[in-house]
Amino acid sequence: MRAISYSAFGKASDVLELIEIDTPSPGPGEVLVRLHVSGVNPSDAKARAGARPGVTKPAFDRIIPHSDGAGVIEAVGEGIARARIGQRVWIWNGQWQRSHGTAAEYIALPEPQAVPLPEDVSMEIGATLGIPGLTAAHTVFGGGDVAGQTLLISGGAGAVGHNAVQLAHGAAARVIATCSGGAMARVKAAGADHVFDYADPDLAARILEVTGGAGVDRAIEVEFGENAALLGEVMAPNATIAAYGSGRNMTPVLPFGAYLFKAITLDITLIYILDGPARQAAITRLHGALANGSLTPAIHARYPLSDCAAAHDAVMTPGRAGAVLLDIA
Repeated sequence: MRAISYSAFGKASDVLELIEIDTPSPGPGEVLVRLHVSGVNPSDAKARAGARPGVTKPAFDRIIPHSDGAGVIEAVGEGIARARIGQRVWIWNGQWQRSHGTAAEYIALPEPQAVPLPEDVSMEIGATLGIPGLTAAHTVFGGGDVAGQTLLISGGAGAVGHNAVQLAHGAAARVIATCSGGAMARVKAAGADHVFDYADPDLAARILEVTGGAGVDRAIEVEFGENAALLGEVMAPNATIAAYGSGRNMTPVLPFGAYLFKAITLDITLIYILDGPARQAAITRLHGALANGSLTPAIHARYPLSDCAAAHDAVMTPGRAGAVLLDIA
């Protein structure tokens, strides 16, 4: 089978190569999926570049990248019902703690990681449901229903944030979102009630104004370190911050007094290690939103498998409007 791989950290165009390797066979409890689409995420590009703190070399001699994807089950291992053969599926954690991910024609992986793809959902959308979809669903609904609550979603134009705006709006929450000035109309169209430029020096005052001074019930936060002080100002008492990123400042200083006297809960999300019930709850939310039309994940660009390096560059380019995909089949 054809696959993209790397054996050393570095620039995408320098280390990613298209290779031919044997097609894997599903082991006990596994399924073999012929992939149609692979989803490319910033975490894939950062891992390939060696940008993770404390990691000096790849964990395996050769890595096929990417965690997300969609395709069709072609074979099953021992203990898996043959009825799954021919089923359309989307994949989560394809390359998490494993050498072989979805940037290939086939992947063999544990059966629960191949989720049945709803009949009216395309393979392209299926390939966006892993990291960006599950992160959005869990950060929005990890504390339960949000109907009637006020949610603050930072980075509302990003793949996760744009999904989160749609999910929260579809669940009857009041949505405040931040983004760059040029993306405000797009975020508003996704369902945000109020959209502010994240660079506005009066951002905290604007958020408090539209909440009538009551503050925010739940924040979905992509840059926690940058926004920790702002959140201390705008959160309501007993509110929750669901933080899934802090790339610009990984060692934030917290205004503990502000957090303490509002009894703010900090809920840090790493979607790769969600427990089973929480992951299933997020999957159910995603499928429900797709079915009722309240969620349409955005796709920014698509590349052939051979142009994986360009896809890695694209996913790290500021201002992209949605997911980056590799077309495999």
